[in-house]
Amino acid sequence: MKRIGTIITLAVIFILFVLGIRYIYLKDQKDPIVYEVEKPFMHTIIKKTMATGSIVPKEEVLIKPNISGIIDEIFVEAGEYVESGDLLAKVKVVPNVSSLNSAKNSINTVSTQVETARMAYENQKNIYNRQKELFDKGVISANEFDTAQLAYDQALQRYKQEQISLTNARQNYDIIKTGTTSGMGAAANTEIRATVSGMVLDVPVKTGNQVIEANNFNDGTTIATIADVGNMIFEGKVDESEVGKIKENLPLEITVGAIENKKFDAVLDYIAPKGVDENGAIQFEIKGTLHKTDSTFIRAGLSANASIILDRADNVLTIKEALIQYDPKTKAPFVEVEVGDQKFEKRDIDLGISDGNNVEVKGGISEEDKIKVWNQLKPAIKKGRGR
Repeated sequence: MKRIGTIITLAVIFILFVLGIRYIYLKDQKDPIVYEVEKPFMHTIIKKTMATGSIVPKEEVLIKPNISGIIDEIFVEAGEYVESGDLLAKVKVVPNVSSLNSAKNSINTVSTQVETARMAYENQKNIYNRQKELFDKGVISANEFDTAQLAYDQALQRYKQEQISLTNARQNYDIIKTGTTSGMGAAANTEIRATVSGMVLDVPVKTGNQVIEANNFNDGTTIATIADVGNMIFEGKVDESEVGKIKENLPLEITVGAIENKKFDAVLDYIAPKGVDENGAIQFEIKGTLHKTDSTFIRAGLSANASIILDRADNVLTIKEALIQYDPKTKAPFVEVEVGDQKFEKRDIDLGISDGNNVEVKGGISEEDKIKVWNQLKPAIKKGRGR
């Protein structure tokens, strides 16, 4: 039995020895890794940051009535172009009973004042005529005649002023009752007219809707929204981490989701001095004026993205960022340049701007150099014996 155990032990040792020899042999037979290389190329690098927002008119004008009432008729629809002064709608006035009574009482009061002024005027007129006859006959002096004439002129002026006040009171009564009066023409409060030229973006009211006049205590009801759609801006927001990188007058590239394969140039002309907290992040509003070179119609409110051009280098020597290595001690960038068959040497390089994928190379290599791809993601190529 001892002899059998010894034989088994020796057999196991022999097998392990053979396997070890085979492992060493196979390890020596592994082919060396063949690194791929890439050459630098000429490229335009744009360093930019993104902002999301929408396209809106630079100025929107809200047309509001000058008198409360009910929409009697609407003459425009959204999408139509109007000129300043064009009639948009008419308002039928529903008079306020208290204001109407007050205006009526004012007419009665002024009418009494007119009658009193008329009587005073007639009296002074009679006195003036008598004094004039006496003055013509030489009975009274010039001073006495002048006093009578002055009193007559003053009475006449007062009478005319009271007549004007009566006319105004009657017009005010008509305006309160009907919204207009004789002599107002196109200025009638019941006629809502465009104050600017442009496209009607929205008509939020319908015939029969009640509207409120614009005054010091109320914004009033919007009858229509008008804007110049040829003068559009990008309005968006950037995060606080990016706002320090941007400044006014930087160029923008605007892409609109609803308009494919089109980019619009713009200029950043406003950065909000104060941020707004949105979902725990501070956002800063920005605005940029679009410069359209074609007739593409951009609808107000369309979602858009803006690429803010922070820096740009045109047609410069470029390599992929993935090719760059950094010295563990100095943190200086370098690449490995092929100097022979799978032989590489270290080259320090001077870098410029980067867009995250490609980086500008200002010095250290030339366009003809072949750079080692040191961090290949795909399996390495092996050299087989006898190939």
